[in-house]
This record gives sequence, C-alpha cells and structure tokens, in this order.
Amino acid sequence: GVGPSDASPDEGVVEDLPLIDEKAVEQLTEGLISHYLPDLQRSKLALQELTQNQVVLLETLEQEISKFKDCNSILDINALFSEAKHYHNKLVNIRNEMMMLHEKTSKLKVSGINI
Repeated sequence: GVGPSDASPDEGVVEDLPLIDEKAVEQLTEGLISHYLPDLQRSKLALQELTQNQVVLLETLEQEISKFKDCNSILDINALFSEAKHYHNKLVNIRNEMMMLHEKTSKLKVSGINI
C-alpha cells in the first residue's frame, strides 16, 4: 500500500507557487542586478579599451610591415643597379676591344695586308 512515507517530497510545491510575492521577486532581481551590473559595466569598458588598443596595435603592425616591404624593394633596386653597373662595365670592355681590333685591322690594311 501507499503509506505516508511514500509521498513525494515535491508534493504541494506546485500549489505554493501562486503565493510567491511579485514584489519580492522584483526586489531580489533588482538586488541581483545591482550587485553584478557595476562589475559587468567595468568589464565592458575594459574590453572596449582592449579592443581599441588591439586596433591601434594592428594598424602599427601594418605600418611596420609596409616599411619592411619598402626596405626589400630598395634592396631589390640596389641589386638591379649593381647588376646594371656590372653589365655596363662588360659593354665598355667589349667596346674597347672592338676599337683596339679596328685599329689593328686599319694598321694591317695600311701595311698592305688585305683582310
């Protein structure tokens, strides 16, 4: 059989719910909010400041990266100028050799040797 010890511990609670004081619930809610809200607002401000700092940091990093890219471009340009100078020297040497050969052939023609 069902005895008094078999009764559910939650029995009767549902009937008690309508007796909850709405004013008390409102006051408890306001108390809870007023307890946690200042900390949450401070956290929100700290997060906003952190986000702004991150944006500034990212912009600074982008500027530094572009400076490095510019440096690499300058190095590339310097390498091109060095290479151009090298080839210019080769051309000058070839021109000098051609002039020397031209002089030699002219002298040989003057001596009567036809080439």
